[in-house]
Amino acid sequence: MATMPLTSAPGQPDSPRDWFATAPGRALLDSETDSIRAAVGERPGQPWLWLSPVGGGEDMTSGHGLRLQVLASGWGGAVRCALPLPLANESVATVVVQHVAGPGDHGTALLSECARVLVPGGRLWLFALNPLSPYRWRWNGNGLRATEPMPWRRRLRAAGMQPDAVSQGLGPRWRVEPDPLLQHGPGLRAAWLLRAEKRAIPLTAVRARAPLRIGSGVPAA
Repeated sequence: MATMPLTSAPGQPDSPRDWFATAPGRALLDSETDSIRAAVGERPGQPWLWLSPVGGGEDMTSGHGLRLQVLASGWGGAVRCALPLPLANESVATVVVQHVAGPGDHGTALLSECARVLVPGGRLWLFALNPLSPYRWRWNGNGLRATEPMPWRRRLRAAGMQPDAVSQGLGPRWRVEPDPLLQHGPGLRAAWLLRAEKRAIPLTAVRARAPLRIGSGVPAA
C-alpha cells in the first residue's frame, strides 16, 4: 500500500481524540509514559510500533521504531496511512496500542494487524479507559468509549495472542494529576494496561495471511 508524507501537524483537530490534548487527557497520558518507555525498551535494538491518540509529547529513543497517531481517517506520523499498516509481516518486537482500539470491528481489525506485524514471541501492550473509574466524568461527552479488560482478552486470543491473566490499573482516580504507579487490577484508576504475547505456534489452526505488498507489488516477507 502506498503511503504519503504527513501533511497536518500532530495534534491538530483532524484527530478524533482531542480530549487527550486537554489537561485531564494529558494527565492520563503522562501517567502512562513510564510504562510505554518500558515497553519500547523491553527488547533493546529491536524495532517497535507505538499507536497513540496524539502526537508530540515523550520522545522514545530506545532502539528504533515507528510512532503513529490516530487521525479522523487513518494514521499519521512519519507516514500517513490506513489499515493495513505499511509494515512487513513479523517485523516488530513490541506494539503499543494506546487508547486507539475501539470496541467494535475496527478494534478487532487493528488487533489482527498488530498480530501480523509482531514477531513470534513479541508483545502487545494495550491501554484502555476504565469504565469503573470516577475519572470517566472527565471524558464524558467527548465520544470516547471505556471497556473492561475481559472482552479484550477474547479479542486478543482470537488474534493469536495470549493475554496476561490480570490487567494493571494506572492513571488518576479523580484529581487531574499523573499517577504512573501500577496496581494489580484496574480498580478505580482511569485506565488499565493489558499485555499479550504472540504465540510462536498457534494453539488452533489459522488461515494463512497473504503477504503484504508494498509499492509496485513486491511482496514483503
